Amino acid sequence: MKLVFLLEEKSMKHFLDGILPRILPEEVTFQTVPHEGKSDLQKSIRIKLLAWNEPDVKFVIVQDQDSNECHALKKKLLQLCEGTGKSVLIRIACHELEAWYFGDLHAVSRAYGRNLGKAVQRKKYCVPDEIISPKRELRILVPEHQQIDGAKRIAKYIDIERNTSVSFRMFINGVRKFATSEN
Repeated sequence: MKLVFLLEEKSMKHFLDGILPRILPEEVTFQTVPHEGKSDLQKSIRIKLLAWNEPDVKFVIVQDQDSNECHALKKKLLQLCEGTGKSVLIRIACHELEAWYFGDLHAVSRAYGRNLGKAVQRKKYCVPDEIISPKRELRILVPEHQQIDGAKRIAKYIDIERNTSVSFRMFINGVRKFATSEN
C-alpha cells in the first residue's frame, strides 16, 4: 500500500520525508507532493484524486489552519474530495507547521545546537497549537531558522511520542491508523 501526501508547502514535505519512515509500517510506501500554498493545494486536490490511477493508494491532505476555523476548513477540504472514490484522510496543522516544532523545543535545540531550556518553560509556549504565529515566534528564538532547512533539521530530532502539539499527535495517530486500515 502507498500513502500519497498532498501538502500545502515544501517545508511540510521535507519535515514529513524525515518523520514518515519512523511512523509507517515497513510495507507502506509514501510520496509527498508539495504545492505552492493553500490555494494551489485546494485547486489541485480534486484533479489529482480523479487522475491518480495507481492501485492500492490512499491520500492524506495536510494544510495549515492559519486563521481558519479548524472544523470549517476540514469540511471544505472533504467537500473537494467528494465523488472521487478515493480514500482520504484530512489533517490540519494548528496554526502552522512550526507549532509542531514548539511541541518539542528540545528537538529544535538539538537541531540548531542551542540551549532553549528557558524558552521551553515559557507559559506562551506551553500549548503549541495556541501560538498565534509560531513561524514568527520561532524566528525570534532561532533567528537563523529557514523553513526548508529547518524542517529537515528538526525532523531528525522530533520526538514522535512526546510531542505536546495536539494537532501533531492527531496527525501521527491518524496516519498510523489510516495506514493500517482496510479502506
